[in-house]
Parts: sequence; structure tokens; C-alpha cells
Amino acid sequence: MTEILCQVESMEPLTPTVTAVTLRPSVEVNFHPGQYIEVIMAENDRRAFSIANAQRTDNKIELHIGASEQETRSLEVLERMKEGEIFISSPKGEAYLRREDPNPMILVAGGTGYSYARSILNAALEGASNVNVTLYWGTRSLNDMYEYQLLSDLALENERFTFIPVVENAEVDWVGKTGWVHKAVVADHQDLKAFSIYVAGRFDMAKVARDDFYTQGLLAENLVGDAYAFI
Repeated sequence: MTEILCQVESMEPLTPTVTAVTLRPSVEVNFHPGQYIEVIMAENDRRAFSIANAQRTDNKIELHIGASEQETRSLEVLERMKEGEIFISSPKGEAYLRREDPNPMILVAGGTGYSYARSILNAALEGASNVNVTLYWGTRSLNDMYEYQLLSDLALENERFTFIPVVENAEVDWVGKTGWVHKAVVADHQDLKAFSIYVAGRFDMAKVARDDFYTQGLLAENLVGDAYAFI
């Protein structure tokens, strides 16, 4: 497997537990929106992170890494990155954007699974397609939704894009959707047969979402997500 040396260009906190990391690879790296790379910590220790951007002309790669005392493996990666360089794998994954798919798209992201959806969203809106894209992003609180305002503004500017934030722990003045993010999709769409859905988040969420989406008529070939190779 190819190992690519990257300079760590920046590390910026997005929330107390999420850090945006920008990598500058030493060689050109081409990828499909929705793919991921593995950070190589040791010969048999590779840790996967979704690429958070669409392909850039400057070849840089952005990662959104969630790390806390409960996510020590990600903390270790951030500590290693502070050294200024890191080796990554070539891009991997089959759950990437289907550019020729005519179906309207629903992106379902839980927590930092948003980085996967973000790459697909950016590419879909930049391309020539006229397909409508709806993003459901679920977080514990609105403070965890670090690009809430950016996405809200984008939805006002682009008629093909709809942003639906979902929070688990709503503040008293919150008037949006609450609860599990995939349940918001089910509540909004009684028939999912005509849609393609991309899912990123915890495996337990992905499994329950798959079952509920199928009940709502989603065709199996129109459900996309890396988790479904394992569950």
C-alpha cells in the first residue's frame, strides 16, 4: 500500500472536541468525494478519517478529527501530528459520490460523520448536476454543530441545497428538529424509493437507519455508507 508523507500545515479547534487538520501531501493525491485516508501510526496501526473537502487545486487534504478522553485513539493521532508531519495511506473506500446518479440526494451525518457528508456536498454543489441535495446533520447540541451558520447561509444561497440540523439536547429556544438524526429523515419522507441516501456516523446508528429507511421504501442499491461493508 502506498504511504504518502504529509506536512501538517495547520491544526485549528472547531469545538472543544473537534480539530480541523490541513495536510499538504508530498505528492499529488486524487480521490473521490466521500473517500477516507488512514493515518499510519505504526506498521500495523492505521486509523481511518474521512476527507472533509472535495478535490482542491492546491492538493491539500482537510480532516475533522473528533478527540476526547473517550476517544483516546484520535487524541494520539493529534499528538503525533503536532510533530509537523505524518504518513497517510492513499484514499480508500467505495462509499463515494455517484456523479451520474439522477436521484435527489439525502446526506445523513452523525457528529463528525459530517466530514464525509461535507466532501460529497461540496463536490455535488460545485458540479454540473442539477440534483437536489439535503443534509441532515445530527449533534448532541447546537454548539457541536460547528458549521451551522455556514450551512444555513449556503442553503439560502443555493436553491438545490437544503440543510436540516437535528440536535439531541435542545435548548429551550430551539425550534428545529430534535432526537436521532435518521428519525428526522423518516419523519420528513414517507416514501424514500426515489432517493439516494449517504450515511456516516456510528455503526449502531447506521444499522438502525438502514432498517428504518428500508421500511420507508428505500432501495438497497441506493443506500451508501462505509459502515455497510461491516454491518
